[in-house]
Amino acid sequence: YSGWLNLTEIDPDEEVQGELHLRIEIVGSEAAKKLRCQVFDARDLARKDRNGASDPFVRVRYNGKTQETSVIKKSCYPRWNETFEFDLDESAPEKPCVVEVWDWDLVSRNDFLGKVAFNVEGLLTVQQEEGWFLLRPDKSKPPQDEGNLGALHLQVRLRDEMVLPSGHYQPLVQLLCQEVKAAAQDRKAHLITLIDETTTAECRQEVAINLVKLFLGQGLAKELLDLLIKLELDKTDEPNTLFRSNSLASKSMESFLKVAGMQYLHRVLGPTVNRMFEEKRYIELDPSKVESKDVGCSSLHWTQSESDVIQQSAHLLQSYLTDLLAAIAKSVGLCPAVIRATFRQLFKRVGERFPEEKDQNIKFIAITSFLCLRFFSPAIMSPKLFHLQEKHADARTSRALLLLAKTVQNVGNMDPVISCAKEGWMSPLQPTIQQGVAQMKQFILQLIDIEEKEELDLQKALTLPSPVVKEGPLFIHKAKSKGPLLSSTFKKLYFALTGEALTYAKTPSSKKSSFITLANIRAAEKVEEKSFGSSHVMQIVYTDEAGQAETVYLQCKCVNELNQWLSALRKVCVNNTEMLCSYHPGIFRGEKWSCCHQKDKTGLGCDKTRHGVTLREWNDPLDPDLEAHLIFRHLLGVREAMKEKYLELLTLEKGENFPLNQSE
Repeated sequence: YSGWLNLTEIDPDEEVQGELHLRIEIVGSEAAKKLRCQVFDARDLARKDRNGASDPFVRVRYNGKTQETSVIKKSCYPRWNETFEFDLDESAPEKPCVVEVWDWDLVSRNDFLGKVAFNVEGLLTVQQEEGWFLLRPDKSKPPQDEGNLGALHLQVRLRDEMVLPSGHYQPLVQLLCQEVKAAAQDRKAHLITLIDETTTAECRQEVAINLVKLFLGQGLAKELLDLLIKLELDKTDEPNTLFRSNSLASKSMESFLKVAGMQYLHRVLGPTVNRMFEEKRYIELDPSKVESKDVGCSSLHWTQSESDVIQQSAHLLQSYLTDLLAAIAKSVGLCPAVIRATFRQLFKRVGERFPEEKDQNIKFIAITSFLCLRFFSPAIMSPKLFHLQEKHADARTSRALLLLAKTVQNVGNMDPVISCAKEGWMSPLQPTIQQGVAQMKQFILQLIDIEEKEELDLQKALTLPSPVVKEGPLFIHKAKSKGPLLSSTFKKLYFALTGEALTYAKTPSSKKSSFITLANIRAAEKVEEKSFGSSHVMQIVYTDEAGQAETVYLQCKCVNELNQWLSALRKVCVNNTEMLCSYHPGIFRGEKWSCCHQKDKTGLGCDKTRHGVTLREWNDPLDPDLEAHLIFRHLLGVREAMKEKYLELLTLEKGENFPLNQSE
């Protein structure tokens, strides 16, 4: 779906969530049939009270009669285990049995939490229905003033993929790998060429990321990109237009940097971006956008002139750019070996294609067009999208980031005179940009100075420690021997999640201690807000060395960080075979669970676990079967176009049209 949706007022009776566990059946003799409804429990009900919970009860209505359960105080996971019976009216089978859940309130009216309606006529056939039923809203009221509250532009896509066992994709994967290996030996690569020629702009980004992830898993990402670069160079006559379009080669290199180089990006850009977010300085070089600025104390202040603001802004921007260029220059050893080797091949290929003296800068620009223009600059402009920050920048910081990104682009263009001529107000930065160009060239020469043996040694060294999937500060709950559980019992520590364990330390530079091995994790879930007075707490259920179940509670800064940690934990535990099916979203306090009031600490949980609910991110673990499936689906969709292109290529190569049989 893609379109505009009108915003409407919220109807409380439509804001429902959760499920109800019921059994409804027909019992009794033929002469006196009864409709029996057993209400067991509910889970994940809406929170209607200030304490972060509800006081739910169930109301069962049938044939003009109503019965109710008891009220369970302060719980969104109540257990009733109550049974109700009604005389069955077989003369009116169309009458439904409606089971409603309500939040009891002492003073105000009760709040509606949802309902389930049963078709009694259908029940006469099956005799019994039991299970977890999704709570539904009440009948909607006619919309009032629809369209007067604004509209929201949304694009939503639901895609259901059925991924087959690995063996089904091996022929395709082997064929693709053979093509790339053949191209490395200067033989023709028809399939990759056809993919390049027939992939449209609409799906190019998706095909690029799928190819990159597949070949990264096969250890052939460098070879794939080398082939795509050669195909791009063969089609390019004007060096100044090289890699400027959104070709498959450009999109693949861009995706490759995001998948393989995100940790490197954070280490290079992180300090400068963090500094800009903390300082929130006003920076503006464009005279048409300069705002007058009052400075000084309340008793003695003056207004800065336009030239003063521009001069101060230039000084600040030079400071940020100098720090960033220094970080880049020192980052050769931090850059992943596979990226360095890929850039080495790119540098070599471009130099061979454009060997003239006047084009000597092109091989440097080829690298900066990806590293600066498609990797560093977008991350500086939108740090949240690259997980450099938890929140988007305010207007002032956003403008400063944009100006810094422009200067990085100018450095990447390798021609500060022309860059500053396009936007004359950038001229105060020309000396710094000129110096940055020299630094960038020296950095690139060091970056690509990697031999094949060194590349293999670095890749081997990088595989020894498990790569960090996610890291950052979290607050760990420390249980007190006495007194209530309060948020003040959380202690701040620095956590790191790898493919082997969740570790922690007092600071990022401190020595990390093993905390929980991934093989022992049984669940990673949210915790009810009422448990600790915060909606940003998660729990990790795991087994200790003795095989006993333990739970640790970790508090995040915000809901986005909470979801990112939960997603990362669930992804790295995807192959754990002993994950739990249920858990307690509350805490065990006062000899009972705060969520469902059970007194058995080791009993089954009252809510279902959500191991499959994850976010899609660039650092997702590689899934070769999924990537192969997505590539196969794409090839199937462009099969006819590929046939036509194949015949065209054969005609160009051999001067005649060979018949294309089914196997081809």
